[in-house]
Amino acid sequence: MTSSVPALDRTVPAGLGLAQGIALYLASVLGTGLLVLPGLAAKTAGPASLVAVAVITALAIPLAGAFAALAARHPDPGGVASYARRALGPTAARATGYWFLFGVAAGGPVVAVLGARYIATAVGIDTAGIPWLALAFLVAPLAANMFGVRLTGWLQLALTGLLLAVVVVVVALAAPAARPENLTPFLPHGWGGVGTAIVMFVWAFAGWEVGTHISGEFARPRRTIPLATAVTLILAGACYLALQLVTVGALGARAGKGDVVLLDLAEAGGIRAAPTLIGVVSAVVALGVLNVYLAAFGKLGASLAVNGDLPLWFAKGVGSGAVPRRALLLSGGLVGIYFVIAAATGFDLQPFILVHTASMVAVYTIGMVAAIRILPRRTAGWWMAVVAAVCTAGLLVLAGAALAVPAAVAILALAVTGVRRAGRRRRGAPEARDTASIGDST
Repeated sequence: MTSSVPALDRTVPAGLGLAQGIALYLASVLGTGLLVLPGLAAKTAGPASLVAVAVITALAIPLAGAFAALAARHPDPGGVASYARRALGPTAARATGYWFLFGVAAGGPVVAVLGARYIATAVGIDTAGIPWLALAFLVAPLAANMFGVRLTGWLQLALTGLLLAVVVVVVALAAPAARPENLTPFLPHGWGGVGTAIVMFVWAFAGWEVGTHISGEFARPRRTIPLATAVTLILAGACYLALQLVTVGALGARAGKGDVVLLDLAEAGGIRAAPTLIGVVSAVVALGVLNVYLAAFGKLGASLAVNGDLPLWFAKGVGSGAVPRRALLLSGGLVGIYFVIAAATGFDLQPFILVHTASMVAVYTIGMVAAIRILPRRTAGWWMAVVAAVCTAGLLVLAGAALAVPAAVAILALAVTGVRRAGRRRRGAPEARDTASIGDST
């Protein structure tokens, strides 16, 4: 049985514009890596961490380009799951949707707790207050998304503008403290350290798939999404490269030894209000990332419900311009469960990061295989999908044992397929290939 797909509401006069799109993409890509990675990469690879930034920026181009081509041609709230449905069938789509909704959601508490910890360090909040501050980071963007992604797009524009302004100020004021001697030796830990730093920066440049879920909210997706992607690549790469250069040049051997590298940079630049400034950055980053991901979770959950992968009750709000409040509550509940588990385990974030990243790699792999089958052959998007498929296959190898969780979720998807087929046989209904997709109606 295939579910009927709600028609898109074509009476909605406007959607997300270029500036809002760039803000949303930047939030999903820059993320908490802006707070953590410059110091860790400098500690791991020394001045050669600059090479790691350049390499991962180059590797992000085919992945971002392929997702942009998919989102521009097929705007669909189901995102990668809908592309998998078109190319590989309902079971692959179900697994992809479950990986994102149930697996990637594990990153929610990570973002909230990291933001809370940085604020606590910067402004001197007692550690006992960190869980409550982290919980506030989860509740605020969930409440904002209840009013719709188009409203939160304007909120995100303001947050991202503030974030970029703070980064520019910190880099500009800390740059005079940079010393050429801090760039030598350039390879203190060999090329192995550079390789490790590259893997770290994968976390920084993940997030391109988020745009596929909100692609239907753009006023002119074919024009806006590729432009937003290109501008985001340039800005994100420039932000990380500038921060890395100043981190290595100004802090030298001290880079990575403190908990808050941006605070060290701000103090090196003589910013008197450094703690307050970094507290603001931490809040902006955490709220921005959670704002974008919750919007994506909500649209995906509604799309999965339309196709029978979740109860149909969650399908309300799937159309362009509509607000998927029921699916948002489901997403908030899932993130809340992960948060409770994290609290019970003393907020050890590593297991949640592994679940998040392994699930993301699985989504990327299926997404690039689907892109190769969906996009017109030998176009720029198709070639980028081919290159990205090779890169994501390598990431699967790096994920290793962490793929156990995506494997378990895939088994769940197979079980749902078996239950649905058994139900059809009992009813005497013919086998159906669940090809319904919001994007088909466009």
